Parts: sequence; structure tokens; C-alpha cells
Amino acid sequence: MPIPVSPDDSAPTGRQSPSQDQGMWAPPAGPGGGPYWPHPTQAPQPRNGMGTAALVLGLIGVVLGLFIILFWLSWLPALLAVVFGAIGLRHARKDLATNNALAVSGLALGIVGLLIAACSAVFTVVTVKQVVDDSRAKVKKEAEEVRKEAREARESAAAVEKGRHLSFGEPYTFGDGLKVTVSKPTPFAPDSFAHGHAKGNKAVQVTVTVVNQGTRRVAVETGLPEVNDADGASAELVIDGSGRQKVITGYVLPGRKAVGRYAFSLPPGAADRIEVEFSPDAAQWDDAYWSGPTR
Repeated sequence: MPIPVSPDDSAPTGRQSPSQDQGMWAPPAGPGGGPYWPHPTQAPQPRNGMGTAALVLGLIGVVLGLFIILFWLSWLPALLAVVFGAIGLRHARKDLATNNALAVSGLALGIVGLLIAACSAVFTVVTVKQVVDDSRAKVKKEAEEVRKEAREARESAAAVEKGRHLSFGEPYTFGDGLKVTVSKPTPFAPDSFAHGHAKGNKAVQVTVTVVNQGTRRVAVETGLPEVNDADGASAELVIDGSGRQKVITGYVLPGRKAVGRYAFSLPPGAADRIEVEFSPDAAQWDDAYWSGPTR
């Protein structure tokens, strides 16, 4: 049965109208009724901070490490450069950063900075140890020299002291050029008016000869010797009216000599040996000593 066709309808042609085509491809309506166009997806921003920081810190670490006295400051920025460089390199491998070269450079500089810091630390420790060892060696050497000088001084003093102890008849020259000799004591017989000689004691006479070997006259300020008996006690000076005793006083001219004679009284139990002390100037020169038997 034939289908009735309206006069306004046209026969199907197999194609849709333009309005139908537009309706099929028209964008969806937006919130305001207009067409809605979706925005394109934005790419993530590169995270380049770690690589840049690694490079800067690596440079700082290397520069500080070049100064020996600042090596203790260089290790921290160098270590941070290694850490930040490794993080930056990982970001670059994950395509999260675009400064792979900076991260690698910062990492390398950080490693170099750590090596420089370590080498500087070793160098400083070795240098300080060497300085300390040298200082200790110097102090030890100076101490040894001081001990040596003290020992030599003691030995010299002992030699000088020994040189001032002589036997009767040996000469001793003092610093002012006076050569002094004390002769072996001889018996002395005091007269009846003698002073300082006890009955029963033994009296001896000591002769002191002073020769001036210098080129100028020298004063004998201390003309009296001191005599100690065998027990170390001081002997009594004997004074009598015989005129046999003579005290050295005044000056001794160059090339001339002065002779003094002195008598001393010794107890019988300590009269076999005596010691005579004499100095031409006791305020300036230490005494010299002559000792020996009285027989």
C-alpha cells in the first residue's frame, strides 16, 4: 500500500540537512548556554633548582678549598653540592628538570671540593704536627744546651775551685795580675812579750810573696792571711816585738814584689797541718788556699 506523502515533505535522499550535521558536531553547551571549548592540558614546569644550587655550592666549595686556612669551611657547601647534584641529576633523568649539565657539573664540583677539603685537612694536620715536632725538638735541644752549659759551668767552677787549692810553694795568679805564693811554714819562737800565743802551743811563720806581673800598679787591700789548723779552727795571729813580722800594704808596682811574714799559734793537737787563705782584695777576688804539713 502506498505511503501518503505530504506536499511539504520531500522524498528521502539519503543525506541529512545541514542543521542536522551541525547538531551532530556542535560542541556541548557551556554553563552560560554558549559552546564549551575544553582547554589544552599544561606541561609540568621543569624543576631546575637543585642542579643550579649544586653548581653554585660546588663552585663555593672548590674556591674555599683552594685556601688552606678555609678548608674547614669548604666541606659543607661541597657536600651539599653532591647531594643537590644527585637530586638534580635524578630529576633530569625523570624528565622533571632540563639542566642535566648543571647538575652533573655541580655534582662533579662537589666531589672535587670534598677531595680538596680532605687533602687540605691532611696537609694541615701534617704541617701542624711537623711544626709541633720541630718546636718540641727545638725546646729539647735548647734544654739539652742549657743542661750542657750548666754542666760545663759546674765543671769549670769545680776546676777553678780546685785550681785555687794548692800546696805550699805553688803560685796562684789572681785576675788583677798579682801572682801569690805561700811558702811552707817554718817554726817561730815568740818573744816574752808576744800576744796571741798560749803556753804549750806551737808557733809557725807563714811567708806570702806577691809579684805584680801586670803593667800597672795594683793595691793589696787585704794584707793579712787567715790560717786554719788541722781541725779546721782558726789559728791565733801572734804579735810580738821582734820585728820579724811584716804586713803587705799599699801598692805593688809592675814587675815588683812584696813579701809578708806572719806568725800563728797552733794548739799542740792540731799543729801538724795547716791551711792558709789569702786574697790581695777579698772584696774582688775569692781566696786561694795553700795547705800542707808544718814539719
